[in-house]
Amino acid sequence: MLRRLLVSAVLAGSALAGPVAASAPALAAAQAQASAACTYKRDGNVWRCITPGAYCPKAAHSRYGYAKTTGKRYRCTQYTRTTWRWKRA
Repeated sequence: MLRRLLVSAVLAGSALAGPVAASAPALAAAQAQASAACTYKRDGNVWRCITPGAYCPKAAHSRYGYAKTTGKRYRCTQYTRTTWRWKRA
């Protein structure tokens, strides 16, 4: 919802500013595609596009995953007695 509001604000601003800001909608669309390209998913025993420090699902316990922004390797480890999080491996 927030993304739609931001994109519509950029489009409205570009219509008012004229041809100088014409590249802003293209930039917003490219950023939306880049963020949508990486989705949190399981690939065999490895997880892709994880967020470091975030909670990990039960299926990922003691498994490895790779961060969506840095590509670094993380492992789903027990944080407290009942919670598991992605920690740097």
